[in-house]
Amino acid sequence: MSSYFWGLLAAVALAGSLFFCAVAAVYVKRLGDRTPPPISEKIGSARAVVAKVRKREPMSPEELEYAKQVVADRSSVFALCIPAMVFLLGCYYVFGSLEHLHGATASERTFLGVIPMLTSTNLAIRMLSSARLKRRLRTMA
Repeated sequence: MSSYFWGLLAAVALAGSLFFCAVAAVYVKRLGDRTPPPISEKIGSARAVVAKVRKREPMSPEELEYAKQVVADRSSVFALCIPAMVFLLGCYYVFGSLEHLHGATASERTFLGVIPMLTSTNLAIRMLSSARLKRRLRTMA
């Protein structure tokens, strides 16, 4: 493959990463501007509330509202921009390294970008599994 191909892929990955970064920044800013509910001040409260939803344990109305908010935040399309940005940064690193080699044999260093690609995939899968709890929350209400 020519060096031009890897350079083009690197440029596309960088442009996509910058786009998703901008969308994620707006989303995080919007989340930061909200007034947090009192239950969210406890450390680990989101994990505890989501665990209660998964196990179908009874919850107080305050916990139920907080669980709805957490699940809605995690299942938003804007929230998925964060792992997408990290994935494309890994792609940028790999494609940029391949373009820099100009056809020479790739080393292990070239594929260090696979690590953020795998971790972002794991994060996206976890976020999507949390999004499936929406149906369960509707029946709990």
